[in-house]
Amino acid sequence: MNLGRLNHVGVATPSIERSIDTYRTLLGADAIGAPFDLPAQGVRVCFIDAPNTQIELIEPYDDQSPIAGYLKKNPAGGQHHVCFEVPDIEAAVAHLKQNGATVLGEPRIGAHGTPIVFVHPKNFGGMLVELMEEPKEAH
Repeated sequence: MNLGRLNHVGVATPSIERSIDTYRTLLGADAIGAPFDLPAQGVRVCFIDAPNTQIELIEPYDDQSPIAGYLKKNPAGGQHHVCFEVPDIEAAVAHLKQNGATVLGEPRIGAHGTPIVFVHPKNFGGMLVELMEEPKEAH
């Protein structure tokens, strides 16, 4: 397995609109995508471009969303995960499992339209890690 670049940092928020305003006002962010729903994952997302990565704002789609549970523990929101690119998601999953990591579910299509998978926080000192197959246009 080869670890690729940091694709994004996921930030849970109770309000994407308020978070956009914060990033715009306090950090001067101006490359902000339109929020969109991912009902299959129970979230609404919005990407803010930084020069070297992205911030993924994640809002619960409904009360059943995994982010809703996160926000119950952290009402103001906060860093939810980091996402690294990998060349081949299936090879990465096999490597992780072979080395004792707890992979959360099967690969599925994420917000960038490429396969993703999450790795349990216990494997990374309490940090939730998302692995994302490199977008094909990156090659």
